[in-house]
Amino acid sequence: MRSTSKAGALLDPLADKALLVLTYLSLAFAGVISWWVAAVVVGRDAAILAGAAVLYWRIGRREFPPSKAGKVSTAVQILCAAAWVCVEAGLLPRALGRGLTVGVTAATVASGLDYFMRGWRMMAAVARQS
Repeated sequence: MRSTSKAGALLDPLADKALLVLTYLSLAFAGVISWWVAAVVVGRDAAILAGAAVLYWRIGRREFPPSKAGKVSTAVQILCAAAWVCVEAGLLPRALGRGLTVGVTAATVASGLDYFMRGWRMMAAVARQS
């Protein structure tokens, strides 16, 4: 049975983001990843939330579907975090974790720019209609 609710539609992605943010902060606190990596992940999510708030207050936009870039970024973030746990357990080489960290940084920055441009276009479309 696939049921949905408005609350679930809002809370599910927020829970996913909270889990990833806490995971990256934990990895940074443990000294597994650099703080700047955690800052990129946390910063992008904070910027997306701030942008969503601005779009809601300025133009009443309530729906913010994830972009393909955002989905790729989330997948790479999950893969990288899992890889670092395996690296620390001695199951994977450190070089793999470092490589995935580069991928996380690139994917996270790219998706952040993608979300920024999507928000900018939404604001511009409303301004043109006024």
